[in-house]
Amino acid sequence: MLAIIGGSGLAQLSNLEVSRRQVVRTPYGEPSGALTFGKIAGHAVVFLARHGYGHTIPPHEVNYRANVWALHAQGVQNVLAIAAVGGIRHDLAPGALVVPDQIIDYTHDRAGTFFTLTDRGVHHIDFTLPYCQTLRAACLKAAQQAGEKALDGGVYAATQGPRLESAAEINRLERDGADMVGMTGMPEAALAREIGLCYATIAVVVNYAAGRGSSRQGIDMHALAAVSQQAMGRVRLILEPLVMSDGG
Repeated sequence: MLAIIGGSGLAQLSNLEVSRRQVVRTPYGEPSGALTFGKIAGHAVVFLARHGYGHTIPPHEVNYRANVWALHAQGVQNVLAIAAVGGIRHDLAPGALVVPDQIIDYTHDRAGTFFTLTDRGVHHIDFTLPYCQTLRAACLKAAQQAGEKALDGGVYAATQGPRLESAAEINRLERDGADMVGMTGMPEAALAREIGLCYATIAVVVNYAAGRGSSRQGIDMHALAAVSQQAMGRVRLILEPLVMSDGG
């Protein structure tokens, strides 16, 4: 079964035939909200709004451990995260869809591991390739089948938030090799790897990052929202062939 974690701009799925909602208790506290179970194109899916269904939880206060644990507890094997990002690389203009293949973590003070109990010992995961290659390939194929362009690969810079970055910070991220910037990619990706989930991201570029393109003098939040709404509609089109493939 495929789980979809919706980010900013995707608090619900209009093409999801909802069958039930379930509140899940976890050893790590409360998830962002109840899990929504249903079907897309006749295939079982579970959906979770990362920021809550009223978009009330800022990125630095999301209980990532509870969210990932709750999905795993329902027998989920594949997790697709939808994330709004700012484009740093020149070709990542507003409206672009990207399936990143690498990530850099700039977050701090977030609970980023399940291995915190002393009786479990020290455990190291391999994070060389932070995203599941099988699910990444399925996302790219589904985008092609849906007639939507999705760029293959890119480095996601995960920042703390909730404020957006300064132009100088974006310059630093670019020097570090980042192609896009968001606030929710970590520790979500690492937690999924720890617990054995196949995890990938479709990143939706909703604005140029600070100091780039039309954001050179500032980011237009109204334009950002309009781009997000239109691009998330394209993401929904990709989900149907995705759930019909092995990715679902």
